[in-house]
Amino acid sequence: MLFGWRSLVVSSLLFGMVATAETRPQYGGTLHVATRIAPASFDPADNSQPDSVARRNLSRLMFDTLVVMDHRGHLQPALATSWQAAPGSQRWQFWLRRGVKFHDGLPLTPEAVAASLRVPNPGWNVSAGVDSVVIEREAAAPDLPAELARARNGIAKRGAGGSVIGTGPFHASDWQPGKKLSLSAYEEYWGGRAFLDAIEVEMGRSNRDQLIALELGKTDIAEVATEQAQRTIGNGRRVVTSAPVELMALVFSRDKQSSEEGKQRDVLALSIDRASIRSVVLQGVGEPSGALLPNWVTGYAFVFSSDQNLGRARQERSEIQHAPAWTLGYDAGDPLARVIAERIALNARDAGITVQTTMSANPDLRLTRLVLSSPNPRIALPAVAAAAGVGAPNLNSNSIDELYQAENAILQTQRLVPLFQLPAGFALSSALQDWSEDRDGTWHMDDVWLGSTRP
Repeated sequence: MLFGWRSLVVSSLLFGMVATAETRPQYGGTLHVATRIAPASFDPADNSQPDSVARRNLSRLMFDTLVVMDHRGHLQPALATSWQAAPGSQRWQFWLRRGVKFHDGLPLTPEAVAASLRVPNPGWNVSAGVDSVVIEREAAAPDLPAELARARNGIAKRGAGGSVIGTGPFHASDWQPGKKLSLSAYEEYWGGRAFLDAIEVEMGRSNRDQLIALELGKTDIAEVATEQAQRTIGNGRRVVTSAPVELMALVFSRDKQSSEEGKQRDVLALSIDRASIRSVVLQGVGEPSGALLPNWVTGYAFVFSSDQNLGRARQERSEIQHAPAWTLGYDAGDPLARVIAERIALNARDAGITVQTTMSANPDLRLTRLVLSSPNPRIALPAVAAAAGVGAPNLNSNSIDELYQAENAILQTQRLVPLFQLPAGFALSSALQDWSEDRDGTWHMDDVWLGSTRP
């Protein structure tokens, strides 16, 4: 009997030791990532490359920003340890962290930071101090630190032949534009070495191919298309999703030319059955929206109606003498966009107007995806306005009422019709440990490690 109790005690101790070993973070291993994007450049300031959550996350592995936003949207130090604005918020000073090195081993200097920030922001006056950089703007810029937290403002050293290096936790060891990116842990990273030894990124992979690779144990992180999220979860996959970070909207190619054209645009907006499209096409994922920014960012998005009102649409249509047919363009490489465009055309026909889907380069309106540029609404709203071809709103205060009025003014131009606020989704392998991400889809790879179990 005594021997039995002793055996039980020893077994319990051994089990505890094994369990602890299994859950303790381990250094080493290569993380495999698959993505649809196939960028020709990873320069954070390259505006010719389409913006996406995936591109931002890969960029942040190599390039640090002066400040970052935490999961609550609060600013935190990164390459800058502190910052201060002069009265009027036109002049800002950012004091740099000491001991930071670029991936080539050379120190981060105020001159290098200033040179980097001038590239994506040619209208800024950026100068280097002894241990800081000073940014001067023509008008008050109370949200400048939040602007600097964007991935596009990652600090990069640009060299001959288009070479670019950063100070991030990983550095590029192999780069085949549009095909493959190999990253290695940077041993001298100021924030501490990452647990992972390397990250391999396969680019230009369809969502279907990504999920197959995940199933075969060849990929640890795969993108999940919006309409496939619930099915992927139902198949037993581990799926994480962000808050809504992508606006799907109809964007007109030009301003309305008459009151009748404005009324026709109103008819189209009223005719769209967003609830049905969400239920059938999006499989219940995403939020029908009549707003430009998601509710989690502003808190008032629900005020803008997204309900179909076919009766009112038909009434307004009867007041229009001439309603020309419109062409609706969409991304030929986006199967979800094609289906939604066809549903919108059917809804429009029920209201008495003709919308023809097309893949031509110059349609009357286009079904577009606009990625949330920042969790800060005062930065995100002007970015949406620019994408729609509308003048940037003049925001002078932190008033939520001012923000609402500015968003409403953009909607009143009728240059775009909001449809859905969509999340970003990723399927993860069972080997991935201590995964975390912010509401805007920003990955935190600092503490990620690979366990011993791969699918």
